[in-house]
Amino acid sequence: MRVTAEQRFAVRLELNGRTREGLAEPRTQLCDFLRHDLGATGVHVGCEHGVCGACTVLVDGVAMRSCLMLAVQAHERRIETVESLADDDTLSDLQQAFRRNHALQCGFCTAGILMSCVDFLERQPDPSEAEVRDMLSGHLCRCTGYTGIVQAVLEVAAQRQTNEEV
Repeated sequence: MRVTAEQRFAVRLELNGRTREGLAEPRTQLCDFLRHDLGATGVHVGCEHGVCGACTVLVDGVAMRSCLMLAVQAHERRIETVESLADDDTLSDLQQAFRRNHALQCGFCTAGILMSCVDFLERQPDPSEAEVRDMLSGHLCRCTGYTGIVQAVLEVAAQRQTNEEV
């Protein structure tokens, strides 16, 4: 990483499967860099304190709050945002389950919740309802009441388990 004359660092990362580069001041939050410099507008910024979870992305496959990470810390890392979930115009199984179970309303928190769910289901492929609710406790959603989200996650987990058995 090199420093430019304006005290901005060159940041190169893999964003949703593509190498991307930009310049960031040392204090620039990853969420702002992704949204404003790289155009990943699915990253929503809520509290900027890591409490609400709206800005959650995957960093090297692990769910992280992008408001708590600096852009320069993401140099040479693999970042996945909600834009990575759909394949062209086909929603992922998790996104489809969210739709079927009415797991989103205003949608502001949905991107971050989806990214946490992706990581969670990788680590816990057969979760209980209590485990799903515990994972969701790190997200604030003022619209859904979480029931539809829990149902969607459990549905996807069950479908994936059935598909593995076949």
